Amino acid sequence: MNIQIMNEEKREKFLKVYYNLPLKVREEPIYDLDGKPLSWNAVYIEIKGRTKIGEAILDKLTELKII
Repeated sequence: MNIQIMNEEKREKFLKVYYNLPLKVREEPIYDLDGKPLSWNAVYIEIKGRTKIGEAILDKLTELKII
């Protein structure tokens, strides 16, 4: 399977989970980037912007079975 297609599928899974979260939960940390906690909202921005950090986050969230 094409890597780009796999990343799109991960992105869609993340967005599905994110959109179903209560607004307050979106402010809670979900990922640690070099000792700095990132909230669901911050992770959303990285993933939506298709950044390299966003791709790494998607891989980790998939690995941890969060998405």
